[in-house]
Amino acid sequence: MRLVLKSEVNIRVHFCIAMVVMALAFVLDFSIERMCILLLTIGFVIVTEMVNSAVEFSLDAVFHNKYSRLVGMAKDISAGAVMFASAVAIVIGVLLFGSAILKMLV
Repeated sequence: MRLVLKSEVNIRVHFCIAMVVMALAFVLDFSIERMCILLLTIGFVIVTEMVNSAVEFSLDAVFHNKYSRLVGMAKDISAGAVMFASAVAIVIGVLLFGSAILKMLV
């Protein structure tokens, strides 16, 4: 975990956003079920980011940073997995936080 936090800017961004989201969930007094959903969603995004980094480092090591169409495709697919996980996390966040904020306002 320390290695990926030191070497990858994107994972640090994900962690900072996760901290803000968890703090907001605490302020909004989320139920244990909502907190679990939130933690699983955050974990899903962070794990995909870590796998993406591992794929990129592995391919760079094997191919010595030389261009290859297949390597490029593999990197794009792993980056796409992170983008998909992030999009799902945003939808889950809107559902969880949207309903909690609406309850506060009404």
